[in-house]
Amino acid sequence: MYLIGTLVVSVCIANEIINLMKPVSNLHETTGKSLLKKTDIIVRYKGETILVSPTTITLLEGLGNYTIIHTRAGQSFLVTKTLKLVSQNLKTNFIRVHRTYLVNSDFIVSRINEGRLLKMACGKEVSVSRRKIKETTVLLDSR
Repeated sequence: MYLIGTLVVSVCIANEIINLMKPVSNLHETTGKSLLKKTDIIVRYKGETILVSPTTITLLEGLGNYTIIHTRAGQSFLVTKTLKLVSQNLKTNFIRVHRTYLVNSDFIVSRINEGRLLKMACGKEVSVSRRKIKETTVLLDSR
């Protein structure tokens, strides 16, 4: 009897895992090519799975074990990963300007207060840490 109960629980857990993976596994075109790119970030939003392309991300904001992804459309998505984990697959146009901020240099609108503050395309203002001012200025001036 105990073995059957364990088997039923195992089947239920397996079915739940399959149901959670369905939105991601259905991301195929009729040609069979996957729409998921290695650099895309998978986000759960209002019960749906959304792919966020790094080309649409203006900045990433770290909050402990969570990261808020800000897009150029003004949307924000909360991901249950650290800023370090999310940033591992991103390209070089992302600059770490603060312990809690990683910005996409393509979406910096202006630098305020001698480079201490960055105005982003999504409308958010990001402060640059004292230790990162010179490095950030050099990187942004070279682009």
